[in-house]
Amino acid sequence: MNRVVSVLKGKCPKCEKGEVFSRKGIILLFRAPIMNEKCPHCKHTFEIEPGHFIGAMYISYGLIVGESILFYLILSNLFSSLSIIISLLFFMMFLMSFINFRYSRIIWVYFFTSKQIDKS
Repeated sequence: MNRVVSVLKGKCPKCEKGEVFSRKGIILLFRAPIMNEKCPHCKHTFEIEPGHFIGAMYISYGLIVGESILFYLILSNLFSSLSIIISLLFFMMFLMSFINFRYSRIIWVYFFTSKQIDKS
């Protein structure tokens, strides 16, 4: 399975079969995503050490900057008022927060894990 597809599906970086998150989270219901401590399939531990996911904040920042630029370009063609554009950008950031949280952690885990090679 392609690594990019595995990241998008939220699969374990070691076996690419187990899920990284047990609950995806729904922002409209205020249900936060819940991350598994270990892969349910291969028992790989996702958090290498305490504070391991602090670095995922940088990835989350990069995601939100990219999304904001994209949405700004789209919204600037639809609206002429800067206050409306900024308001919609903040609303978009709020809606994307759980998705960015999940993907920043998944990408961070992939940085520090090599794929398991099947020897069978």
